[in-house]
Amino acid sequence: MDRLRHSAWQYVAEALPTEELPMLAAHALADGRDSPALRELAGLPRRSDEAEIRELYVRALHELGIPLPDEETAGRCLLVSLAFGLAHGELSPEDVADRLSMTVAARTEEETRFLSVAAAYSEWTVPDELPGWESDLRTAAHALTAATDLPLSSVVR
Repeated sequence: MDRLRHSAWQYVAEALPTEELPMLAAHALADGRDSPALRELAGLPRRSDEAEIRELYVRALHELGIPLPDEETAGRCLLVSLAFGLAHGELSPEDVADRLSMTVAARTEEETRFLSVAAAYSEWTVPDELPGWESDLRTAAHALTAATDLPLSSVVR
């Protein structure tokens, strides 16, 4: 799996903390990727200026020929990634709701259903309603993972 290609949609979807980018760059160098901006980014401390980290990350992707997806594609990748995580037991339903960005747009019926069900959760959800919500979310996750038209290699690790 190409960590940098996978990180591009996460970066745009704001699912990748800025302070993780220097370590990501270091791993990419260890994986055999190389560019001037990637080396510079890998040498920065985690607590460096966020604007500098972001600028170097974007420049490194450009130097390596890795495009940043548009916001809609990045959001769709986030939805599919969350659905896969839930469907494969890597995430709980609450994890999905917590990691969901309300700026995500859905294009397909399955994405819309998953987003709608996930967004229905709140900290005030009545405990008696949780099993039904979790079941609905798992069903929507399985439907989305089966129907997605996104290249899975770029979405799922």
